[in-house]
Amino acid sequence: MQQTELKELFIDELKDIFSAETQLVKALPKMAKAAKSPDLRSGFEKHLKQTEGHVTRLESIFEGYNEKPTGKKCKGMEGLIEEGDEATKENYEDDAKDAALIGAAQRVEHYEMAAYGTVRAMAERLGDSKAVKLLSQTLQEEKDTDENLTELAEKIPVEGASKSTSAGH
Repeated sequence: MQQTELKELFIDELKDIFSAETQLVKALPKMAKAAKSPDLRSGFEKHLKQTEGHVTRLESIFEGYNEKPTGKKCKGMEGLIEEGDEATKENYEDDAKDAALIGAAQRVEHYEMAAYGTVRAMAERLGDSKAVKLLSQTLQEEKDTDENLTELAEKIPVEGASKSTSAGH
């Protein structure tokens, strides 16, 4: 692949991620509001602040390429957010609703981790150390959020379940 093609693809992928992050900025407050657990609510609120920082980092990368971050809609994130929105409207009891919200949020995190891993690799190939640093920071934050969500999921009480029961693990 030629350097100019890689750069064009890199910018295109960054626009997709920028769209994903800006969609998420709008969705996270709804998820936080729907959460029963104060820890989960707090986690969503913390991730909102991080996501706003991710948008700022992406804008910085775009400035370095003299590009605008707009012009593309991330359909993948749109679908994931729709699923998360469904989770906020389900008639589950509180703990089950939190579990549904965590599942939706983790799907978002995995999508973002894949996207950031890919563009970071492209930035490395392009020799853009500033972008590599910024994208690596964001990727680590996405991984940390995913781990935090897993920890919250493991704390959700299940009535009648014993600690010795494991679902095939």
